[in-house]
Amino acid sequence: MFEYFLYLSSTFAVIFSYLAVETKDLLYSVIFLGGAPVSISIYYLLLQAPDIAITEVSVSALLTALFIITLNRTRRFE
Repeated sequence: MFEYFLYLSSTFAVIFSYLAVETKDLLYSVIFLGGAPVSISIYYLLLQAPDIAITEVSVSALLTALFIITLNRTRRFE
């Protein structure tokens, strides 16, 4: 059962990364790009490393916010 959640978290990270690359709308791409580290942080939580998970979430949230601010100052679509 434990391995199932690890595989599920890894699968979500891969799906979010793929969607971030393939999406034409840059705002959605940034949102998907921010979803991948959240899945990875769940992976870290399952491996009982909460300090790394908290760091991963906080850094990814900061970068996602920075990307959204930058995107608002430029064009949204490719």
